[in-house]
Amino acid sequence: MSTEERVNAMRGYKATLSNPRTSDEAKEHAQEMLDQLGGEQPREELYEQEDRDKDPTRVMGGLKAARQNPNVTESGRQRAERKLREMEQQPEE
Repeated sequence: MSTEERVNAMRGYKATLSNPRTSDEAKEHAQEMLDQLGGEQPREELYEQEDRDKDPTRVMGGLKAARQNPNVTESGRQRAERKLREMEQQPEE
């Protein structure tokens, strides 16, 4: 099962847990399945994979735009600046 499929399955089990019409037995099963699927690990794996697949030129363009955008908070501008500096320091592969 791919990471994306695991995350989608987990979404369904989480919905089961929060549904007030679901039986306690079904909720127990959903929790067991979530535990088997790895908790938050699949989600983190998926986001890490997405980050690796992104075009660095486009990411840098977005970060540069965020620094100039008046709708971005000051802390967001600072994070964008920090991430941009980190990316500029990394050697190209």
